[in-house]
Amino acid sequence: MNIIKVKDRQELDKKIPSMPWYVEKFINFKLPDLSPSSLLEYVRDYETFFSWMLAEGLAEAESMRLIPIEALEKLHMESVDNFRMYLMTRTENTNSRTTISRKLSSLRSLFHYLSQIAEDEEFYPLLKRNVMAKVQIKRTNKPKDTAAKLEGKLLQEEEILEFLEYIQTGYGQEVVNNKQALYSFERNKVRDSCIVSLILNSGLRVSEVFNLNVDDIDIKKRLTHVYRKGKNDDSFKTPVYFRQEAIEALKNYMELRQSQYKAPRREKALFLAIANGKKEGERMTKRAIQEMVIKYAKRFGKPFLSVHKLRHSFATDYYMRNDLYKTQEQLGHASPETTQIYAHLTDKTMAEAIDNQKD
Repeated sequence: MNIIKVKDRQELDKKIPSMPWYVEKFINFKLPDLSPSSLLEYVRDYETFFSWMLAEGLAEAESMRLIPIEALEKLHMESVDNFRMYLMTRTENTNSRTTISRKLSSLRSLFHYLSQIAEDEEFYPLLKRNVMAKVQIKRTNKPKDTAAKLEGKLLQEEEILEFLEYIQTGYGQEVVNNKQALYSFERNKVRDSCIVSLILNSGLRVSEVFNLNVDDIDIKKRLTHVYRKGKNDDSFKTPVYFRQEAIEALKNYMELRQSQYKAPRREKALFLAIANGKKEGERMTKRAIQEMVIKYAKRFGKPFLSVHKLRHSFATDYYMRNDLYKTQEQLGHASPETTQIYAHLTDKTMAEAIDNQKD
């Protein structure tokens, strides 16, 4: 089991005892099919809902764990609407429309299980009345809408090469008078260039880059092995190919990984960083990878760039050279519908290319 899933499973195990017995039953039912990370999101959503029920006096119980299942049967549509409004208007931890839809979807999954799948000793459904069956959850992220939000915020063709070149040399020229920034740049420019090149030539997620170990990289076959989001077999890593353009950057980094970051033998992580006050390198954090990309992006004049937008940049270019299903496989999307955003993006790109074509 990879690092993220181990931590999420530990967190899940801590939270389960505070949940009602029927939620624990639902989580155990879903455990073989969903990752610990997904189940942890379910439980967090239920925490929000049950805390709200107690605050609104919709359940007579001293704690969330003691909320009886009968309290769910007595909920009216008005209660669900009030909960939705609460999520929309709360001043702390404001929820987006996407987050609200996800929380309601989590509740609908629980209520469906209790009313349609789980049974008592007499073979009757555990939940006799399912108010969530009446709730319609509108899709908030249509591929076309997502594509529209990404327009003009991705790297295209020559910009990809320009951004990589900027990381290798341009940034250093701009911070030449800042000794601290220049020292950090000189120390990490090969590593940083390698990370960005790998993402732009493979479409890896930040979590996948973070989890990479040295043994996961096969330069000869031009592939790396990663734990893919949604894959439930924690003993199997998915092979993901990268383009030829990433090879030189990988070789350059691998040659100095040990000498530059002085990693102990037990450290298997591919990308390393030396924390302040430490002498040995350790696995670079997800946040450090994200902040590194943002640092270069701002100086490059593309402040909207992020690791995820680098992934989108690769995907758009890849889709133009391949088809929907190859792109879906390369990116590790569970559904081709998710991949359709690149069809909308490439339609726009190709239209612009025709407009810019000279006779």
